[in-house]
Amino acid sequence: MQRREFLTAAGAAAAAYGLSPSSARAHPGHECGPLYASPQEAMKGERETLAFLPALYVGTKIKKPDYLAVVDVDPHSKSYSQVVSRLAMPNIGDELHHFGWNACSSCHGEPGKHRRFLVLPGLGSSRIHIIDVQDPRTPRLHTVIEPEEIVRKTNLSAPHTVHCLPDGRIMISMLGDAKGEAPGGFLLLDENFDIAGRWEQSREGMNFNYDFWYQPRHNAMISSEWAAPNTVRPGFKLEDVQAGKYGRRLQFWDWQDRKIAQTIDLGEGGLIPLEVRFHHNPDSTHGYVGAALSSALWHWEKKDDKWQAEKVVQVEPVETEGWPFLVPGLITDLLISLDDRWLYFSNWLHGDIRQYDISNPSQPKLAGRVWLGGVIGKKAKAGDRELIGGPQMLQLSLDGKRLYLTNSLYSSWDNQFYPAIAEQGSYMLQIDCDTEAGGLSLNEDFYVDFGKEPDGPARAHEIRFPAGDSTSDIWV
Repeated sequence: MQRREFLTAAGAAAAAYGLSPSSARAHPGHECGPLYASPQEAMKGERETLAFLPALYVGTKIKKPDYLAVVDVDPHSKSYSQVVSRLAMPNIGDELHHFGWNACSSCHGEPGKHRRFLVLPGLGSSRIHIIDVQDPRTPRLHTVIEPEEIVRKTNLSAPHTVHCLPDGRIMISMLGDAKGEAPGGFLLLDENFDIAGRWEQSREGMNFNYDFWYQPRHNAMISSEWAAPNTVRPGFKLEDVQAGKYGRRLQFWDWQDRKIAQTIDLGEGGLIPLEVRFHHNPDSTHGYVGAALSSALWHWEKKDDKWQAEKVVQVEPVETEGWPFLVPGLITDLLISLDDRWLYFSNWLHGDIRQYDISNPSQPKLAGRVWLGGVIGKKAKAGDRELIGGPQMLQLSLDGKRLYLTNSLYSSWDNQFYPAIAEQGSYMLQIDCDTEAGGLSLNEDFYVDFGKEPDGPARAHEIRFPAGDSTSDIWV
């Protein structure tokens, strides 16, 4: 589907549902970060100097709201590797998690579309915060969408992935219904951050929900499966997996008709498929998903008008003292460089980050690896600091040369597998990436210690840059 056809279809769909902008949350269109015409143009963008990331007190002894932290990542700055500002949320207990922009490069060239507002949901509270970052060093709270309004208008809860759409609306994957049960669905916000309804026309064939990525040129969206909010909140239980309460499927949606066109069951080798990443090239049908519990990387592509998926990397479990079962790597995050050359993923339990050359998409080649903690005995340090936990959330600079990471996954799961994070706080690290021959090395000059925050140790999670990054920008 071409861009003009897509926008026309999107506008017709909005009219059909009676969706119209409201002035209740209207905002001026002043620009913050740039939008790019192509991934190649984005790679030429200026180096990141600031990073946004949520810091959490959920699951700790500190009764304070979660907050948005701004970190200085400019090596020429006097405040390099420090938190330079904090914006506290209005309520306690949000469990800030993944977040995104009101506009990304899918909106490039459209009048009035600017990357200015962060859409910051609470996975635990179902509250959605809209943050104005026109001045990126001092974010301001613009408005809050309360969970009662979301439930009343959509019967959805537990917001996860945020992507802007080319027509200016914002789409958020929701893990559950009002009662915290699966399968959830997809929430739409209009340009003024008013609830515009649900995206999907039908949920037939949908069991669970988690992450998503769209590719309009192929009339496709892919979504993955975690579990119902009521399943994951108390913590991880292996018996829940055995009872079929966690996902193992990829859903390929008809983007225009907004219904599932094809389902691929990954089986026992694809348990808990989490982050999904299409190639950034909008002409490509290649993409990847990390199956967390099975510790497998799966590659998909479209052949003969059908989507196909195959396992291309297997992280073998490791026998570990004190564990009653073989410890899986637990692939919890992955991303692809903007030139579609390199893929990175984190093994949260094993404690390593891997770099793969995906020049041949169906045959990834291991090119770099770095150890940053974990439970299988590979202890690691950053300077004189011993690293607790394992590498988890990843973000890559636009030019692909700097990989940033944090170590918190989800509060109740952190407390199960890495309880020291609640007591000592998270870290944020940066890894230098060789984008010619491959290879990873830890930047010893960069260490953000969230254990020394003014109100006490906090958990740090997903990372965004004011000018965009490799997981929030989609080209159409």
